[in-house]
Amino acid sequence: MLRASAARDPLKRVPRWYPFKTVPKLFLLAACAVGMAGCRPSPFPQYPANYREYAYVTNGGSGTVTVIDVVDVRVDREIAVGQNPVAVAASNTRNEVYVVNSGAAGGTGSLAVIDAEHNRVVATIPLHRQPVSVDLDKSGDLAYVANSGSNSVSVVDLKARRDIAQIGAGEQPDAAEIAPDGSTLVVANRGGNSVTLIDPATRKVRAVFTGCPGATDPVIMPDSSKVFVACAAGHQVMAIELARPADRMAGQPAVPDRLETLMDVGRGPVNLALKPDGGELFVANSLSDSISEVVTNTNDVGGAYTMGDDPVDGLVSRDNALLYVANLRSQYVTVYSIDDLKRAGSVRVDDGPTALAFSANSFLLFVVDSRSGDLAVVRTPTLSLFTLLPTGRDPNAIADKAFKVQ
Repeated sequence: MLRASAARDPLKRVPRWYPFKTVPKLFLLAACAVGMAGCRPSPFPQYPANYREYAYVTNGGSGTVTVIDVVDVRVDREIAVGQNPVAVAASNTRNEVYVVNSGAAGGTGSLAVIDAEHNRVVATIPLHRQPVSVDLDKSGDLAYVANSGSNSVSVVDLKARRDIAQIGAGEQPDAAEIAPDGSTLVVANRGGNSVTLIDPATRKVRAVFTGCPGATDPVIMPDSSKVFVACAAGHQVMAIELARPADRMAGQPAVPDRLETLMDVGRGPVNLALKPDGGELFVANSLSDSISEVVTNTNDVGGAYTMGDDPVDGLVSRDNALLYVANLRSQYVTVYSIDDLKRAGSVRVDDGPTALAFSANSFLLFVVDSRSGDLAVVRTPTLSLFTLLPTGRDPNAIADKAFKVQ
């Protein structure tokens, strides 16, 4: 949900491009060694020769993906993928990246497969009308794509490179997420104001829960016991306990899918960020300029905290200590200290920060700036902007992929 509006922050606007900062680190180190005997060692991590890491930014207006070389912090290349790319996911089991191309209005879309070792498209899989999201199962063999224009979810065999099943969902599904244990596929239906639960084994609908206006961004607990869904057209988050079979050894009966509660948060909750340990959930309330903190085991809402102009994406550090928030109607990412229950600072990036991702070691935070058309690279140890790298038009999503070549 992009809303053009002037940022309220009075500080001077940061230039969108720092050419002197985008020189590869290896060149800078060489120059440092030759010209400055007293130069300090690089603050960046050192990587083995066979290590590769790339960040992939989808550019909706260009039909491309910008590939960022994370090791040298530079633009590697721009790849044509298809019309209106809107989502991207990296495989955990093979060196591939998958890009959802939503296509023309009312038309069919596709899933582009990028070979991460060579950064080229190796397959394009036809999908149904207006696909908008993608999630991968634990094996990395199947992808689940929400087709907003077809009111369905496509099951894609990534080895065979084809769409093997289409499962009916609610009206205008906005996201489909597979549980970590593979037992439940959760579909948030934005147009239907509902959540559909599907059994992935049978590909049959198991339950439907209504009453969540503008349902979006399902987040499933690490133990697959519960899902939270943002009701973006209202002011609530839906909590659903997911079904599980009886455990005779533990003496536990079977549990059906059931609605636990609807929690009041701020206006326009559009994004949910879960701590890696699953203990707390943070809700980005875009129309309230705040975040709400939820205790996941009790569904208690701890309070709302002012973040910035139109918070739309959140990301929790892997040590569960900090929450980074992208504020769309601004030039800032704000940082919230989870233990201290307060803002810990902010980082000026560029215009319209909309999506966040960490590098594999969390040393860098990548911020997609949708209006200025660039990628901000932030050093997390110092909470400082390192550089801005150009992308294509209308960048909207990002995924990171790290691997070693043989």
